Amino acid sequence: MSLELIDQLEGQLGANGLPYSIPIHPNLVHLTLGLFIAAIAFDMVGVFFPLEKPVFKFLAIPATRSSFYDVGWYNMMAAAIITFFTVAAGFYEILLADPPADVKSAWGLQAMETMLWHGVGGVLLLALIVSMAIWRGFQRFLWRKDMTRQVQWSYLLVGLGIFALMFLHGTLGAQLAADFGVHISADRLLRLGENPNVFLK
Repeated sequence: MSLELIDQLEGQLGANGLPYSIPIHPNLVHLTLGLFIAAIAFDMVGVFFPLEKPVFKFLAIPATRSSFYDVGWYNMMAAAIITFFTVAAGFYEILLADPPADVKSAWGLQAMETMLWHGVGGVLLLALIVSMAIWRGFQRFLWRKDMTRQVQWSYLLVGLGIFALMFLHGTLGAQLAADFGVHISADRLLRLGENPNVFLK
């Protein structure tokens, strides 16, 4: 974003370049990741339940296959809902970003390229997660409601593929923080010529 426009908010921005002390987007990102990964993981446990049943019995863990599918479903629904807020917070915070122009990431991208790819990737992941939730709903309530295995193999494979996309996308986000110092208080203060040890006490 233009520095002139950001300067209009200067009095409201903290040391990290945001109007609040802790960036919201990274926290919501990890909530989205955790919910999505848990959803796929519990559905996988449900699929392989016949193989795992003796282990649960040996450990005296009362477990039913349908319970694992319930956890998978509710986590996928929660991931789909939370991801809207994750992407919204990401776009708000990226609008306030003021990265250095003369730095390149570990992948050889400049700040603007990294922010654009991260933004596009966020929207793509939002669409994929919502699509997965809809697909999961059709399996749960229509297509496979009377079957012991509630999810399709293709659903699980697509979920694993999305894990790989999340890894790539998350790496771009990590590079925004690590390589460009986006919304990192100490990095921003150093670029402004301030001493973080004094300012952040």
